[in-house]
Amino acid sequence: MSTPLLDTLKTPDDLRQLPESQLRQVADELRTETISAVSVTGGHLGAGLGVVELTVALHYVFDTPRDRLIWDVGHQAYPHKILTGRRDRIRTLRQADGLSGFTKRQESEYDPFGAAHSSTSISAGLGMAVARDLEGGKNNVIAVIGDGAMSAGMAYEAMNNAGAMHSRLIVILNDNDMSIAPPTGAMSSYLARLVSGGAYRGLRETAKQLARKLPKFIYEKAQRAEEFARGFWTGGTMFEELGFYYVGPIDGHNLDHLLPILKNVRDSETGPILVHVVTKKGKGYAPAEEAADKYHGVVTFDVVTGAQTKAKANAPAYTRVFGESLIAEARRDDKIVAVTAAMPTGTGVDLFGKEFPTRTFDVGIAEQHAVTFAAGMATEGYKPFCAIYSTFLQRAYDQVVHDVAIQNLPVRFALDRAGLVGADGPTHAGSFDIAYLGCLPNMVVMAAADEAELVHMVATAAAYDAGPIAFRYPRGEGVGVDMPEQGVPLAIGKGRVVKEGSRIALLSLGTRLGEALKAAEELEARGLSTTVADARFAKPLDEELILRLARDHEVLITIEEGSVGGFGSYVLQLLADKGALDRGTLKVRSTVLPDTYQDQDKPERMYAKAGLDAAGIVTRVFEALGKEETRKVRA
Repeated sequence: MSTPLLDTLKTPDDLRQLPESQLRQVADELRTETISAVSVTGGHLGAGLGVVELTVALHYVFDTPRDRLIWDVGHQAYPHKILTGRRDRIRTLRQADGLSGFTKRQESEYDPFGAAHSSTSISAGLGMAVARDLEGGKNNVIAVIGDGAMSAGMAYEAMNNAGAMHSRLIVILNDNDMSIAPPTGAMSSYLARLVSGGAYRGLRETAKQLARKLPKFIYEKAQRAEEFARGFWTGGTMFEELGFYYVGPIDGHNLDHLLPILKNVRDSETGPILVHVVTKKGKGYAPAEEAADKYHGVVTFDVVTGAQTKAKANAPAYTRVFGESLIAEARRDDKIVAVTAAMPTGTGVDLFGKEFPTRTFDVGIAEQHAVTFAAGMATEGYKPFCAIYSTFLQRAYDQVVHDVAIQNLPVRFALDRAGLVGADGPTHAGSFDIAYLGCLPNMVVMAAADEAELVHMVATAAAYDAGPIAFRYPRGEGVGVDMPEQGVPLAIGKGRVVKEGSRIALLSLGTRLGEALKAAEELEARGLSTTVADARFAKPLDEELILRLARDHEVLITIEEGSVGGFGSYVLQLLADKGALDRGTLKVRSTVLPDTYQDQDKPERMYAKAGLDAAGIVTRVFEALGKEETRKVRA
């Protein structure tokens, strides 16, 4: 039995030594390897399978890593990782100390730009192309952008800039969901190859030179006629208007079509060029082809059957609790609407959409638009719930400030994936929202301690019309508490005491409350009477509660699943302003996420490393007590 070709390829330089006739075998083996690896690790499957042939063709035609290849977004880059020296680690994907689930500069020279959020590749690629030109370089820059990512305004801002600059940049539009212009087999390929070739482009340039000698109005009409004729047969008029030379559409799974066209594009001296490649998500793996949505992101699965491993749920997922709670509120209030930015399933808005399709708005990968769109609805008396992951809302921060907060509009922000998110790593962690929202005047910020609290916070947001309000909750399951039959609005800016003590006070914001209660048990066992309080609100603070905790306890520890500058900082500001720190007996400490970007791991391990589990909280208490007091307690 012959050695699989993939086993002989350590880098793309090895791939480029093969004859073109063997690339089909390489692609087939690469697809099999991708399926096998993701079945073990879980992760994004469908998008990667759709670009197998494109990945092989790009690395074969272009001189990577000297030619810069940017994947947007990075979750389609698993085959790319296998071909670029990381096959031996591909089964560590999204695991602790393993490969990232996205492209990452620190991981490989073949990843020139990290891409975990979308729509950044053209901007980054243009920056690289301009830097190359300033240096007098000749290498190519290629940005591969999925058509979902093309729904974001940033992509068009970059294309507009690139077209105006006439920079030599290659953009590959991976059209894997909704074809802008369907390929028409051999004729489409022939036309794409023709217009991308040097002969056509040379003839076109000669004709342009001659036409320039004609009167201006005739020249302009001739130019428009040529672009119209080419656009009529190939599509791409919109991209031409942005200043790109359009080639396509091309069957992205046919290497005989891809290779000659990519070579033509590589050898072109003009730019920028957009190559429209049509692919199919999940290509080559029947379960993924038949249910692309279910195989976009997967847990571990059986390769033969496609059946995904399902962990037994001990409690409902926070995302589902939000979706069902919003439905319950919307049944009582027909002004409630839901807005999401291309993440209906990830945020639970899909559940709402099934019951209220006309009141559900998925605006695409366009967080800025989502926020201002919601603000517009709020001006007309509607109650928009803008459901966006914490990390993605960062992309719309200016809109949150100017379009919502300054105008004091009652937009409700549902922030999924708050805190650490495990396998998706630092790019998807919801670390900063408490800090970046809490500093805004007019903003109310809540954090649910458990799934029952989330129900009440949805009801609170629905009832609150005085301005913008946000509530945050984590990825994954709740803690298994009894669920209320109906959400009850909370008193704005009021926390609750869940355990009374006398010496140590643990003030928690969010779902670390369970760990705070475990820490209290351990502290009690060591003779330290401990109060545990749930702040509920990062803004406005429950000043009465916080000042009482400071007055009646020797140690006050704040606990949050957020960065420095958030809830703990607000509490310290309050204590300083009110003079509560003036008495020398109070010891205050904050526990926050570390001032670093934590790589992927299981969430419980990440929180342990951050000192935000029960053991870490106990350690923090003893640090505050000091060595002498600690010795007394342990004695």
